[in-house]
Parts: sequence; C-alpha cells; structure tokens
Amino acid sequence: MTAPGSADLWSDDDDQDVEEFTVRPYTVTGGRTRASGVELPVEALVEALAEPDVGMTPERRKILELTKKSYLSIAELSAHVHLPVGVVRVVVSDLSSSGKVRVHGLTMTSAPQPATTISVLESVLNGISSL
Repeated sequence: MTAPGSADLWSDDDDQDVEEFTVRPYTVTGGRTRASGVELPVEALVEALAEPDVGMTPERRKILELTKKSYLSIAELSAHVHLPVGVVRVVVSDLSSSGKVRVHGLTMTSAPQPATTISVLESVLNGISSL
C-alpha cells in the first residue's frame, strides 16, 4: 500500500481493462524454469498465428492478443504481462510448440547466445522505455 500522494509505479489504475494476476510464476509455468527446446533471447520477436482458445490461461491469452497486432519482444511481453522474463520465455516456448505463435530471431545453435552487445542491450532498453 502506498502513502497518500505517492506514486505506485506498478499500478495500472489508468488502464481499466488490465487484469491483475496474483498467481505465482511457478504456477504459470507448471513448475518449469526453462523453456522447452531452444532458449529464447530477450530480443526475440513474437508473432501470433492463432486466436486465443477458450480455457486458455489469462497470461497466454494476453500474449496472443498483444502479438496479433504487432511483433513484440520477449522483454516487452514481460513488461506488458507483468511477469518475469524467464516465465514469459517458458510460456512463449509452449505457445510456439503448439503452433500458436512464431518466434523470430532465433539462432539454431546448441548453446544460447547472451545479449551482451551494447546495440542489443540499448534496443531492448529503448523498447522497454517506450512502454
């Protein structure tokens, strides 16, 4: 709870259609901490290929709704859905495996490539700042 007159940085009071999730991240991922298949970099772009199904979790539905209009990176989805990047990676990996989304920008190497170049980190920071 915030004191009167102070700003709550995590509040979405101005956006009435945002659902608040109080589910623990391990519940969203089914207890998994790693994405199945290829490790998804934070700058990988996600594109929806299908509409949300009835009975789909709110997190999956939100990711599909956000990415049907434009491509969004894993980092941007993390900010929109209010979940840690690792959780979003697992959820997007599941959606990709089921054919609901396409992930652009994957390198087909056995070891994940860290986003350590300044240009990549700056582009991710700029994307998050624009939110």
